[in-house]
Amino acid sequence: MKFDTPTPRRTTPGRRTVLKASAALLAAGMLAPISSVLAQMTLRRTQDQILGPFYPIMSKPNRSGDLTRVPGGSERAKGELLIVRGRVIDPHGRPVAGADVEIWQANSAGRYAHPDDTNPAPLDPNFEGFGAVTTGADGRYQFKTIKPLHYPAAPGMIRPAHIHFDVRGKRDELISQMYFEGDPYISKDRFLQSVLNPEALTVKLSPSREDPDFMVAEFDIVFRG
Repeated sequence: MKFDTPTPRRTTPGRRTVLKASAALLAAGMLAPISSVLAQMTLRRTQDQILGPFYPIMSKPNRSGDLTRVPGGSERAKGELLIVRGRVIDPHGRPVAGADVEIWQANSAGRYAHPDDTNPAPLDPNFEGFGAVTTGADGRYQFKTIKPLHYPAAPGMIRPAHIHFDVRGKRDELISQMYFEGDPYISKDRFLQSVLNPEALTVKLSPSREDPDFMVAEFDIVFRG
């Protein structure tokens, strides 16, 4: 009579055993220190988006950081007041100082202050929607602006509300767009849905602790600097 030889059962090392072994290897210098491993990790570059047809090429950006007022004007722009801020960092998480951050956008009615925009929505004389700032040593930037509205871009096509970004450093330039969570037109927007991770370009608004009249959009930007 022939008996089958039992197959040896594989055993999986327990978590405690693995941790002990790792600790022993680290102590012996056979594993790189955790700080060295983390230093080799890189962040994904912020995803590119189209420049769009309404870049304000005929205008100079407002460099005051406050787009809610036109230089020399006395009234504030119409719409929901918004602070857009964040950090410009490189793929290793280090701040990028001296980066030029430009934004441009439609107004609260969905129209750009651009001669080629044929949207019949009204212009706002107190809103030009084009600004620029330079990051400091900490890589931070901030704008005061208003939340733009969605607008018709072609027959049967409505673009969700967004703000355009052009970020320039010494070695890299990034053109992208920032969108708003909950916009009903996001899921059908072919430009946003063409990227690998649309959520990374979408922000959630929160109340400002410093100024209760404003909502805040935090939008960090990763590029090579």
